[in-house]
Amino acid sequence: MPSRPRYPRIPSSQITPEPVWQARRQWMQHMAGIAAGTGLAGLGATLPQMAGAAETLPPIAGMQPNPQYAAAKIDRKLTTEKDITSYNNFYEFGTGKGDPLDYSGKMRIEPWQVQVSGEVEKPRTFDLDELVKLAPQEERVYRLRCVEAWSMVIPWVGYPLSALLKQVQPTSKAKFVQFVTDTQPEAMPGLSDRIIPWPYREGLRMDEAMNPLTLLTFGLYGKRLPNQNGAPLRIIVPWKYGFKSGKSIVKIVLSETMPETSWVAIAPSEYGFYANVNPDVPHPRWSQSHERVIGGGFFDPKVPTLKFNGYGEQVASLYGGMDLRANY
Repeated sequence: MPSRPRYPRIPSSQITPEPVWQARRQWMQHMAGIAAGTGLAGLGATLPQMAGAAETLPPIAGMQPNPQYAAAKIDRKLTTEKDITSYNNFYEFGTGKGDPLDYSGKMRIEPWQVQVSGEVEKPRTFDLDELVKLAPQEERVYRLRCVEAWSMVIPWVGYPLSALLKQVQPTSKAKFVQFVTDTQPEAMPGLSDRIIPWPYREGLRMDEAMNPLTLLTFGLYGKRLPNQNGAPLRIIVPWKYGFKSGKSIVKIVLSETMPETSWVAIAPSEYGFYANVNPDVPHPRWSQSHERVIGGGFFDPKVPTLKFNGYGEQVASLYGGMDLRANY
């Protein structure tokens, strides 16, 4: 592996602990109930407006549901569009779950280009319009599991990342793929907080990137991605924790060696390169055996977490013989 750049390690005290974000969400749900029950129009009126940005987005033309990844295949109901678009981790806009919705409206998403380079025969820069039309768009309902032990079920729209990678013809040396998120200081207030060495970087092994489940994603609920969810395009890797799925991507780099990724750079004892969902491997500061389903009732119990987030049949063979505790 290449030597690590010298980024300041983030103290555990500065990474949002599970009890804090749980308490914040519960407080919001509690206050929403009070508003509904007492007629506090000022508070209650702000809650439905949270999904407003998503409601005005245009539909994705020609999108077809993929029956192999339909909602009926998952034993949980879809997370509402309101919850999906108002409860996010996107630290470029701030560390609060509502910050992406509150501050992402100024992000420029047109024009947009994605540069694909590195160990490829045909390096190329794609315009967004080219990428949208590169392969048929389909709806896939996937589980999303955050490393913070909460989860959603989301109807994404996109096509397999492999369709894009094949366009640039990876060389025999291409063993890894890195994704780099855009930085727009004028629109992303979170960039002023050096909690992460910007730009945000994530990566996959080549066989993970080429797996049919890995989705180059342009929308959700049949519409274009909202800014707070990673517009105009992001990666979805449903068997891994959510931080592996890079948002608002501007660069894709194929390499022979494992790339440095943002969370590994700042907290390697807590966040590994592979980050496969695994109930048997706890986070150093909380269990991963169960998860809180976003949108459930205030007193709903957590549900058991599935290994590989329920996608083991499709991906477990990628890790044959690997120690998944050491390669967390």
